[in-house]
Amino acid sequence: MTSSDPLAPRLPSPLTEVRDERFERRGLRLVLKRDDLVHPELIGNKWRKLVPNIAAARGRPLVTFGGAYSNHLRATAAAGRLLGLDTTGVVRGQELAERPLNPSLARCVADGMRLHFVDRSVYRRKAEPATLAAILRAAGAQDAYVVPEGGSNAEAVRGCRALGEELRGHADVVAVACGTGGTLAGLAAGLGRGQRALGVPVLKGGFLEAEVRALQERAFGGRTGDWSLDDRFHFGGYARTTPELDAFAEDFEQRHGLPVERLYVAKSLYGLVALAEEGAWPRGTTLAAVVTGRPFPGTAWPPAA
Repeated sequence: MTSSDPLAPRLPSPLTEVRDERFERRGLRLVLKRDDLVHPELIGNKWRKLVPNIAAARGRPLVTFGGAYSNHLRATAAAGRLLGLDTTGVVRGQELAERPLNPSLARCVADGMRLHFVDRSVYRRKAEPATLAAILRAAGAQDAYVVPEGGSNAEAVRGCRALGEELRGHADVVAVACGTGGTLAGLAAGLGRGQRALGVPVLKGGFLEAEVRALQERAFGGRTGDWSLDDRFHFGGYARTTPELDAFAEDFEQRHGLPVERLYVAKSLYGLVALAEEGAWPRGTTLAAVVTGRPFPGTAWPPAA
């Protein structure tokens, strides 16, 4: 990367210790890995995942997938604008085509992304070759480079390995919220001996362990690193919050002056506090929370339909 590169990052991202009595009274130390500061528009793990895919695309248009509030769609659209690449976003939910765009999708369009809405049942089958080919034809994106939902593929996982490498020697346990599992798969591979990665799924369903294993198999040839998942903190699933989670996030913001993104970051921080209260770690343990994003201005996060 050069200074003239519009995707040039701030690496390594800063590591900030926070004083929080909920951890300190149990002899635990909490640090925040501020990946939200890697790039002003490709926030956190979105930069780490997208840049390797953009390199693999070699200037071809990009097509990718996401829901109505997808951080990944916004990041891909922003990358397209910054690099002058055509982008297409395949959006889950044909019914959304008849509704006004929410602020997240409106930002995608403002950044030059073409949106193609598909039926939810079709969207669920997008990994099937015939279904994918039909979607690409309908979207006019047959020649585009396909970036999977959430950006998680072998290229992205290998890109996220650097996140773990940056944390070597700085924490015993590293927690990250998980959507598609690519960040956890790479993070765990990059950590050093004796370090563990903890994934906090933001979707319910219990399917993510198999996904992470499959991603590591494709990227590294097999399971790599010491990682686990705790799926108790999804608060109803993706794009869902509760008054309890909102209150927790607001309290964390007031304590530490950090705007807390609700879909991912709030859930991982809540999980760390809950596990600390359960006595999950011995005194003297250093915990790191990866701040993968920041709140998107003007966007409310209602339950996903």
